[in-house]
Amino acid sequence: MLAVLPFLSACNQPESPNAELFPAAGAENVNPDTHLVLTFTDSPIVGDSGMIRIYDAMSHQIVDSLDLSIPSGPTESRTYGPECDYTKIPYDYTRTHMPTNRDTRPGTPSGTAEPTPPDYQLNIIGGFTDAFHFHPIIVRDSTATIYLHNNMLDYNHSYYVTIDEGVLTLPDHSFHGISKEHNWSFKTKESAPASTDTLIVDATGQGDFNTVQGALDFIPDFSQKQTVILIQAGDYEELVYARNKTNVKIKGAGMDRTRVHYANNEVFNPHPLTVKTNEWPGTFPSRRAAFMLDNCSDILLEDLTIATDLHGQAEGLLLNGERIALYSVHIIGSGDALQANGTIYMESCELDGGGDTILGRGSLFAYRSNFRNDGGPFSWVR
Repeated sequence: MLAVLPFLSACNQPESPNAELFPAAGAENVNPDTHLVLTFTDSPIVGDSGMIRIYDAMSHQIVDSLDLSIPSGPTESRTYGPECDYTKIPYDYTRTHMPTNRDTRPGTPSGTAEPTPPDYQLNIIGGFTDAFHFHPIIVRDSTATIYLHNNMLDYNHSYYVTIDEGVLTLPDHSFHGISKEHNWSFKTKESAPASTDTLIVDATGQGDFNTVQGALDFIPDFSQKQTVILIQAGDYEELVYARNKTNVKIKGAGMDRTRVHYANNEVFNPHPLTVKTNEWPGTFPSRRAAFMLDNCSDILLEDLTIATDLHGQAEGLLLNGERIALYSVHIIGSGDALQANGTIYMESCELDGGGDTILGRGSLFAYRSNFRNDGGPFSWVR
């Protein structure tokens, strides 16, 4: 049950938070991969200080927190020294469990990389412990979406949210944060889906998961049975990274109806100072694409758009694996729009590159597909 906060008399009742909340206050059956969304009547401004915290409603212990004084990620390119080289031994993808932000410090190095410094926001996504830089709050028009660290919430738990004053401000200064007394509380679903046969992703919370990443994380590594992930029509602004997934079909509601995208590139999520990426098999994984399927095989993507929202070295889609097929997928990237490593088939696809178009090693066969760029090469073949 939801924790009951002390009764507040009318004279002590806190002012309304002046926003529509998602999940709604008192909501039940919430997916643990939910974002926190506030919709205002005017466009909010993200501050550079203050905390967002989510608490366990029973123990009142902090489950996750976001510190707005930490920048999201770098905005200037790094200079790599002569010691930066390809790894001498193949990158090790083996794991006995998928590490998360709950049990591993974000930035913990893998392969031969150095630790990722905590100078910017860090989030372990898909078990990649080196972690990704990310935006804790993204504002679109009058809506502010808060991105908790991945995999921090449990099933069958109640939580409440607080937001410090100054984290978000409105032009009329009518929003002063959310305190415990506002009772932005919700309860997650009792249990995870009973099977992995078919998983429904719906940003409105009506499916098995709110996010594409949540569904991919739920699938065991190297599964021998097929999983179908159905992504409902909608806009999914999230950074997606999955490794060691097999026998998965990811199907949207149509190129013009399901869009998965994120503002990522080589500057925002650079490769380590000491390890190069991309050109050799078995090298350190790249973190610069919006949607990454790494060391995966027997994957099918269909009926969706995948895009990066930044210019530079910024793939919309990065594929590393065998027997990966794309049907009616629109890929939008910059620099290298698509990174295609392994054996890949494309049919009835659209590909838009800002400059370069396709980077990769291996075999890619495209049938009845359109490739467009801004004057750069169509393919950098390794």
